[in-house]
Amino acid sequence: MKHVDKIYKQSEISWFTPVELFKPWYAHGIAEAIMRTANLSVPLKIYEIGGGSGTCAKGVMDYIMLNAPERVYNNMTYISVEISPSLAEIQKETVGQVSSHSSKFRVECRDAADRAGWGNVVQQPCWVIMLEVFDNLPHDLIYSENQVSPWMEVWVEKQHDRETLTELYKPLEDPLITRCIEIMEFDENHNTQRSGMLKNIWSKVFPKPRRCWLPTGCLKLLEVLHDALPKMSLIASDFTFLPDVKVPGERAPLVSTKKDGSSTDYGNYLDAKGDADIFFPTDFLLLERMDHYCSGWLKMQKDKSSKQGKKRRTLTLDTSSFMEEFGLPTKTRTKDGYNPLLDDFKNTKFYLSVPTHNTK
Repeated sequence: MKHVDKIYKQSEISWFTPVELFKPWYAHGIAEAIMRTANLSVPLKIYEIGGGSGTCAKGVMDYIMLNAPERVYNNMTYISVEISPSLAEIQKETVGQVSSHSSKFRVECRDAADRAGWGNVVQQPCWVIMLEVFDNLPHDLIYSENQVSPWMEVWVEKQHDRETLTELYKPLEDPLITRCIEIMEFDENHNTQRSGMLKNIWSKVFPKPRRCWLPTGCLKLLEVLHDALPKMSLIASDFTFLPDVKVPGERAPLVSTKKDGSSTDYGNYLDAKGDADIFFPTDFLLLERMDHYCSGWLKMQKDKSSKQGKKRRTLTLDTSSFMEEFGLPTKTRTKDGYNPLLDDFKNTKFYLSVPTHNTK
């Protein structure tokens, strides 16, 4: 812990992802999960979204070079989809430390959530890696006066002094927000009439305003990925909850800023201007539901256009369970038995999703 604290104090970065702190072992676990699940009789194609400094890409390619059959490494392609031009250059440098990787690796500097950037539909199987991507994607805030009142969109408006920001509540119009709410409330809509009556009575006796943060950016990205890469397998890791969140609302973000090596958390997202970091927790049950919806399998009641797609096999694992299964935890165990790869980041999980031909 002292060592990690020293790293943070020497760096301007507010936090390091697990793949950076535990290199190369974290990336090696991801590579092993891919190798065990992928059909290695076809060329291996991996996309990584938001690849940071290229640590994951290099670690995965190193592991495949050393542990997979030679033809698998020689025929593989690793594509990083990176929105930041400066990080794109750093990724090329990191992966280029091993000269044989360079011909198999490329960076596409674009927004992964923009469908146009993906071009034509890719029908061959591929893998998509997303590490700590969901927590930084755009979210929409919705509001309701009580437990049964309809949801409203929350807009932010600048006051006449051009400094103060205030919230406005408007009726639902955004189709992405509407889709996200339908997916979120899918199970509730199938509940009995009696529970609706109870909620109605409860809202009159104890009216309570509701605020909810919707992962609309995640839904948009999944819609694009399923459309462009219908046979993709997905491996994602993110935070299930965040400590000491002061911002109100369900799935509310941790909003903090770093100065002189120490972090300060905000109680209101409207106060966070400039270089504040925003981390959203990931609701993995909702993520799974959105994944099934975007693949076309989970039909929404009001959505007549949704095609009946193929069901996906999905699995959510604690990071420690994932690393015990696919990683090399003996490499990170300390002398007294404590293992940061397994014992730290208890608030993170892995989500795996692979296509299957079972449509029942």
